[in-house]
Amino acid sequence: MTRHTLLASTGAALVLTLAFAAPVAAATAAAVSAQTPGVQGLPYDARRGVFTFASGLDASLPAVVQVTTLGQSRGPSSDGDPKPAQGGSGVIIDAANGIIVTNHHVIENGQKFTVDLIDGRLFDATLIGADKATDIAVLKIEGAGLSQVQTVDSDTLRTGDLAFAVGYPLGLDQTLTMGVISGLNRSGMGDAIEDYIQTDAAVNSGNSGGPLLDSRGRLIGINTAILSGGMGGGNDGIAFAVPTRIMMFVVDQLRATGEVKRGQIGVAVGSLTAERAREMGLSIVRGAVVYDAAPGSSAERAGLRPGDVITRLQNRPVANAGSIQATVGIARPGATLPVVYLRDGREATASLTVQPAEVEAVRVGRIAAMARGLTFRSSGEGAGAQITVVEGGSTAAAAGLQAGDVVIEAGGAGVTDMAALATILRASQNAIDLTVVRDGERTTVSLPG
Repeated sequence: MTRHTLLASTGAALVLTLAFAAPVAAATAAAVSAQTPGVQGLPYDARRGVFTFASGLDASLPAVVQVTTLGQSRGPSSDGDPKPAQGGSGVIIDAANGIIVTNHHVIENGQKFTVDLIDGRLFDATLIGADKATDIAVLKIEGAGLSQVQTVDSDTLRTGDLAFAVGYPLGLDQTLTMGVISGLNRSGMGDAIEDYIQTDAAVNSGNSGGPLLDSRGRLIGINTAILSGGMGGGNDGIAFAVPTRIMMFVVDQLRATGEVKRGQIGVAVGSLTAERAREMGLSIVRGAVVYDAAPGSSAERAGLRPGDVITRLQNRPVANAGSIQATVGIARPGATLPVVYLRDGREATASLTVQPAEVEAVRVGRIAAMARGLTFRSSGEGAGAQITVVEGGSTAAAAGLQAGDVVIEAGGAGVTDMAALATILRASQNAIDLTVVRDGERTTVSLPG
């Protein structure tokens, strides 16, 4: 099974299939109002004698736009022709300010953007900002009489809810398809921040960036990808949308500063697999296994250790490592995230404080410190700082430092323990000479700044 990111095509062969529902008894129809839920809760239009969701969706459809990205090619193609324009969809979320949300991959590398409205108007659009990690981009147009969608919290969704995908697929004009919410909190399909809504509403090339709406026409997500088993990458009934919970975090930051600033908690995790669960004697297969907690990080201060299994974060269930990334990836620095984890099969709780993503040059933890590609701790010999890890490709590795070296002097000053070495390295941004003991012999190594 192959995961396909949704990209617009310049043409497509279409097969149209019509399906008709069985007629409804006249006695039943007469008993239901056009303005109130009908039989079994379905909205009913008594004037026309049909069940319909049109009244809830009508106000939202004019807010769904077609986005065309021009000038993506850095030069002519091999046959001398410029690269074709790329098309996708978008949705207006703020009519007063002309704010449109679409996908990052729809506008990627573009030099010019145009937006077509359902009423036939065409606008040039300005790119406010884009975030590749969540596949969200924000455009702005200047125009009067724009429509917008109402946005609701995607955390209120339930599997089985009706869902409507709207966009401009396969070169067609605006198209509406219906399905259900097939699943929530989907991740693990790439290295981006993923917490997708899964739906079986038909989504195809050109739907990228278009809205996923609930049965009342309210925005619940932005269509972004499909999972397809066919070579053509067509719809197989598995589509994914970025939930509004993530979308609004990104949009607010892009509108404010043009970029997204994220925090981190300093933990390396992997998904809990059935094999790993058996090795650890666990009877669960959902969670994230802690591999390491960086020195001085929030994760280390919270007491997380290698082998812990995180099961909940910020009161949300953790299905796999992607769940951690999705939660931390939209948390602002300074936010507190309650965490529930298993250690030796027993449940424990802690609180993580999201730290700025910018990594400090020198980080000091309880038992180890990190600086300039080195991880070191106090020597068991009673004096000096022992290097435990030398990061591959770092300046420390290039200088010839090795794991097991014991630093006893730095910049001519004696090193008594890990804290002393960290203090010296923090005070100097330049190259510094380290005197180390290796295999019982002293040697001097110049560590670049």
